[in-house]
Amino acid sequence: MSHVPVSIADRIRIVLVGTQHPGNLGSAARAMRTMGLTRMVLVAPEKAPNLDTTSMAAGAEALVFDAPVFPTLEDAVADCRLVLGCTARSRRIALEELSPRDAAARAVKAATAQGDVALVFGRERTGLDNHELQLCHAAVHIPSDPEFSSLNLAAAVQVLAYEARVALLDAAERPVMPVDEPIEPPASHAELEGFFTQLSDTLEAIDFHKGRTPESAERKLRRIFLRAEMNAREVRLMRGVLADAQRMARLANEPGP
Repeated sequence: MSHVPVSIADRIRIVLVGTQHPGNLGSAARAMRTMGLTRMVLVAPEKAPNLDTTSMAAGAEALVFDAPVFPTLEDAVADCRLVLGCTARSRRIALEELSPRDAAARAVKAATAQGDVALVFGRERTGLDNHELQLCHAAVHIPSDPEFSSLNLAAAVQVLAYEARVALLDAAERPVMPVDEPIEPPASHAELEGFFTQLSDTLEAIDFHKGRTPESAERKLRRIFLRAEMNAREVRLMRGVLADAQRMARLANEPGP
């Protein structure tokens, strides 16, 4: 029987944002535990876990009661190398869309490369908001029947957890290929968000938008840089470039003698 390397599975966290019903926390925990995932993270749940949580968890309630709780999604994924948001298709935020299978393969690849991965699920009624989706590197869409597309939280977690399990088992059976040089992992979510904030400030300083709303251009630039999968050293280099651009903009705006 194949065994999943615990160190890789432990780098994959299931992040539940704004969960409204405590019973759903228990159901999600049960879905995770059956597939060998044990890292649950909660973001601003509307209600604390209760007896409904324990009842629905069917023995997996420790995942809920031991889960760290964060006030925002940004805080919950700050140390992650990859953040994938499970959501219905939306034209509001243009993100790369992945199937559950492709998302799981990418998650396991990132986790194997020593990076923490977050699979993010939103509120039962409204899902993830625009800002939370913007924090994700890609969106995961479960191709349910369009005539009956309502998928509850635990069911969505079960689909992604199953695909992660299959990808983990597949990775465990593949031989590890030696590499001549260690590969530097991608920058963390917090490092990238710091870069994107400085990029936004720099674009404003150099009047890049010229009166146009900045959101569209900044979304496109975000996608370009996310595809580059920069490591921490490359992020520092880019931030140095931005700092010089900001300095030159300040000099250009100073009054002459």
